[in-house]
Amino acid sequence: VDNMSKERQTAIWLTLYLALISVLPPRLEGAEPSSLRKIRAAFTSLSGSQAPPWIAREAGIFKKHGLDVELVLLPGGVQGLNALIAGEVLFLQITGSTTVSAAVGGADAMIIATTVGTLVWTLFARPEIERAEQLRGKAVGVTRFGTVTDTAARLALRHLGLVPEKDVALLQIGGVETIVPAMQGGRVQAGMLSYPSITAAKKLGYRILFDVASLGIPYASTGVTARAKLIRDDPDLVRRYLAAQVEAIARMKRDKSYAIAVMGKYLRTNDPELLSEAYEVFAQKYLMSVPLPTVEAIQPVLEELAIRNPKAKEQDPRKFFDDSFVRQLEASHFIENLYR
Repeated sequence: VDNMSKERQTAIWLTLYLALISVLPPRLEGAEPSSLRKIRAAFTSLSGSQAPPWIAREAGIFKKHGLDVELVLLPGGVQGLNALIAGEVLFLQITGSTTVSAAVGGADAMIIATTVGTLVWTLFARPEIERAEQLRGKAVGVTRFGTVTDTAARLALRHLGLVPEKDVALLQIGGVETIVPAMQGGRVQAGMLSYPSITAAKKLGYRILFDVASLGIPYASTGVTARAKLIRDDPDLVRRYLAAQVEAIARMKRDKSYAIAVMGKYLRTNDPELLSEAYEVFAQKYLMSVPLPTVEAIQPVLEELAIRNPKAKEQDPRKFFDDSFVRQLEASHFIENLYR
């Protein structure tokens, strides 16, 4: 009965909060700084998949929801998770595989939104590699082991009939933006890329060996992670942060020129082709209007992890995500109203 009462109170509070937000002006530029809740959040790669918090900050959407958010780049995922667990950041834009891997190991990390629900990664090789068979004895660059690039690389290699770490070495490079330079320098002969790095690789004449996105696998590729402790202790903050993110996604989808300008700032490029392609792929195709984490998207994360970590084999996918906040935003028609 207590739980039902709490759920009912939460639903009532959310309805009132969203009704208030809907009549506020788009920005709170004139608000006193003390009236905004100051927090720090992080993103973990220079990829178009990480854009929602960039838009939320630059467009004043976080401020609209009462938040003054400092955004920091913590590349590679592991660094970001360490900062989250230490309380140095409260929210993390990160891959589902990194979150689940840490949580299986006992870390307090919970997926609260899945913004990209499939693997938008492609295996590229240097021009001299014309066939997958020629990768035998060579190295593929990933960001870090246990991240989504690692997962995508293993899937791609297996689909090409190659055994990861036996036929082909996997080498940790760092940030996704460093993989193309590593290929150029000959440190690796192939690498897992996403946009905008894919556009850069095409310009260099690199070859596509396997497009993992073509598999259409439900997969918690990118999303928002927080600690379960924060979810319990401060659900209002979680609610506000996610409301701002879904509003930012809506702004991205309907305002290409603004989204491209912000993406260019964070991706540190003004290449129109690179930015336009990254925008079309993520904002129009893969970023989810309703970023709902699901069992179907977490299960393959666990299955891939179980190959290397037996602890993941019998885990219940429901342990690793909390979908209540996004469900509340959907049920209140907040998300629907953003697209009217």
